[in-house]
Amino acid sequence: MAKPYSYDFRQKVLQAIDLDGLKKSEASELFNISRNTINLWLQRKAETGDFQAKPNRPPGNNHKITDWEQFRTFAKAHGDKTQVEMAQLWEGDISDRTISRALKKIGFTRKKRPMATKNGMSRNGKRS
Repeated sequence: MAKPYSYDFRQKVLQAIDLDGLKKSEASELFNISRNTINLWLQRKAETGDFQAKPNRPPGNNHKITDWEQFRTFAKAHGDKTQVEMAQLWEGDISDRTISRALKKIGFTRKKRPMATKNGMSRNGKRS
């Protein structure tokens, strides 16, 4: 995302328009910014009383699962079901991929043993 113009630069531009009587188009050429940008600053000043830049918020997801304790009990109760079936049982519209990510987040696994089964062949090629 582009970095917003600084507050003091905004002040200079709007002072040039308000106090010096510069037209918006002249100010946009002088300060090398878009006239639409000046219009947006003036609009924000009229609405909020200030022309401060909006705070940058990183894009994020609206998480479908917010109550993790409820999801843990749900996962324990329905752990024998597939992720598609779990998605259908969960209240609200949710995908099986979301169920998968949530199960991974809470550390839920279908494995019964912590270690994988040992291979029947030994290193030298003979059966053990």
